[in-house]
Amino acid sequence: MPAQVFIDGQVGTTGLEIAERLGSRTDIDLLTIAEADRKDPAARACLLQNADIAILCLPDDAAHEAQELAAGQTRLLDASTAHRTASDWAYGLPELTESQPDTIRNAERVSNPGCYPQGFILTIRPLIAAGLLPADQRLSMHALCGYSGGGRSLIEKYQALTDEQREAWNVRPYALGLKHKHIPEMRHYSGTTASPLFAPHVGNFYKGMLTQVPLFLADLAPGTTLERVHAALAEAYSATRFINVLPLGVEGVLEAGYLSPTACNDTNELEIMVFGNDEQALLIARYDNLGKGASGSAVQNLNLMLGLDESTGL
Repeated sequence: MPAQVFIDGQVGTTGLEIAERLGSRTDIDLLTIAEADRKDPAARACLLQNADIAILCLPDDAAHEAQELAAGQTRLLDASTAHRTASDWAYGLPELTESQPDTIRNAERVSNPGCYPQGFILTIRPLIAAGLLPADQRLSMHALCGYSGGGRSLIEKYQALTDEQREAWNVRPYALGLKHKHIPEMRHYSGTTASPLFAPHVGNFYKGMLTQVPLFLADLAPGTTLERVHAALAEAYSATRFINVLPLGVEGVLEAGYLSPTACNDTNELEIMVFGNDEQALLIARYDNLGKGASGSAVQNLNLMLGLDESTGL
């Protein structure tokens, strides 16, 4: 029998992307709710309680409400930030540790990771685990994301820009109060003891993402070289399906010296690159913010929860 899956919040950007990835699969039966019933607690509760797994693509408060409506009857996969650091929810980043896929596979409640945190966690955690990067080292991350990362309201604003606005909105920094909602997640799972300084930017393109973490080699363990940093990352992800550590300083990914944020779009791949010199290192992750960053990641976690190969349908 196909697994019964309900996407609560099916008309949002993430929900639509997940539904598109699941729509042609014969091993999954997508339960849908009528437009008129989307905000009806009783109708939602019925679907939440009768699904094998419910995927929550909702604002945080609504995700908490959905958990209550499910009444413990259904396994939950939450794409909001509501439960990302909760101790009783499994963190849905299969590449976090060697045992994380089994943790997700056996969990009743899984919190899908945020898009930005994945790039930070996946580049920093292996270096701390290898003893190369002190856990108390002060870190920063600059990031660039397509405007779909802001959800439907931001998508509509960008797609309605005038020619004059389009130039002014080409790349814009935001979260300048340095209190972005992803910072607790970044700190919690990377192994750092200090919150990173996070500077995100939104670009005038639909999807695609780059995260960049700069390091001074003098701040790392004595004798650490750029080659050792790269080797630690390559070793950490050598057995993973979707994380690809590119050769050190690979120039082939550049276009006339520039790095595109969109080259991994429409895939579930996340590329890690290490650039630098004898004194500095720049760790870059590139991925689709709607793929590995959100909806693709949710499908990967759903596959694990259903006991399937994590790459099914991806």
